[in-house]
Amino acid sequence: MKPLIFILVLIPFLAQLVALPLVNKINPFILGFPLFHFWLLIWMILTPIFTWAVYKIQKSRGEIEE
Repeated sequence: MKPLIFILVLIPFLAQLVALPLVNKINPFILGFPLFHFWLLIWMILTPIFTWAVYKIQKSRGEIEE
């Protein structure tokens, strides 16, 4: 289960920092945003979802006490 948590933490990090040079383009426009801004907006929405998934996995394993 630890590799799953590591992957869930690593994906947003890689998407926001490593992949940015690949999407640093003005065209195409998606929903009125340049690709670069749309990419960052999507990952600002997805990162808390990944964090919540890590929390739920740790809570189900009893690693988090309330």
